[in-house]
Amino acid sequence: MKSLLRTFLAAALTLSVASGAFAAAASSKLVVAFLPKSKGNAYFISCKAGAEKAAKELGVELLFDGPTDSNAAKQNEIVENWITLGVDVIAVAAENKEGISTALRKAQRAGIKVVTYDADAMPDARSFFVNQATPEGIGHALMDDAARLLNGEGDFAMIVATLTAANQREWQKHIEARLKEKYPKMKLVAVRPCDDLKDKAQSEATAMMSANPNLKLIMAICSPGVPGAAEAVKQAGKTGKVKVIGLGLPNENRRYVHEGVTDTVILWNTGDLGYLTIHAGVALAKGDLKPGAKSFKAGSLGSFAVQGDNILLGKPFAFNKGNIDQFNF
Repeated sequence: MKSLLRTFLAAALTLSVASGAFAAAASSKLVVAFLPKSKGNAYFISCKAGAEKAAKELGVELLFDGPTDSNAAKQNEIVENWITLGVDVIAVAAENKEGISTALRKAQRAGIKVVTYDADAMPDARSFFVNQATPEGIGHALMDDAARLLNGEGDFAMIVATLTAANQREWQKHIEARLKEKYPKMKLVAVRPCDDLKDKAQSEATAMMSANPNLKLIMAICSPGVPGAAEAVKQAGKTGKVKVIGLGLPNENRRYVHEGVTDTVILWNTGDLGYLTIHAGVALAKGDLKPGAKSFKAGSLGSFAVQGDNILLGKPFAFNKGNIDQFNF
């Protein structure tokens, strides 16, 4: 299969992959295909920037393509195309854990190395998962922050990307476990999906405030959801009355943080996530990263712990009014 791709590369043809296109120059370089949940999402665009930096350092060809919105079937289609092309490595942020795994197993049978990042597939469908933070760490950080703002008492609601996304479901599980364990006077009154769209998050937040007049906080656990919820709170004239927190990007939330609409944005360095993922995929393809490894060195970022088949980026980080201007992504 790889000969097909090499032929195309040598001919410097412009190939169409799914909905995107790439021009590939003649090369014998490793080809790494990088698949986001949705290629227009600012979160994944910032992951791509880190991936591009790593690819340049490592001297590999990087292909980037994904659905225009959260679409598990489209992800499968793109993976199938990459299998046909015979890429060397596929790195996937899985929209649907079970759904993508059949295609990824097929890729492995074709000799393609597979890693996941951001949201995992089934363990047998990839070699390693580049984990931005443990689901428990993320869930606890979000729930503890909500409790801090509400002094451990009151109603809150949650906005998720979709009800099927594997990472969202894991985070929600740990949020609810932490709620039950430590905050008996707090109540989760609604969970609504926004399909990774800011405008839909805004409309869902508006509807939740209307349906729950005692709502004190909205927690959004997808990046477009946080500014969407913040805009809803601002438009409703409830700044300070309904607090907003969540997982998001500093640049998308800076204005709302400074205006006092959003208190805290919790995330990780998304550029580092993309960078680490490409380093892991290339090391796997070259035989430098193998099952049983306890640590892994990724270029300028240094060494990372490997727990089982998870490569850990680190703990969640809280962006707030005091530090958010120090970051640009």
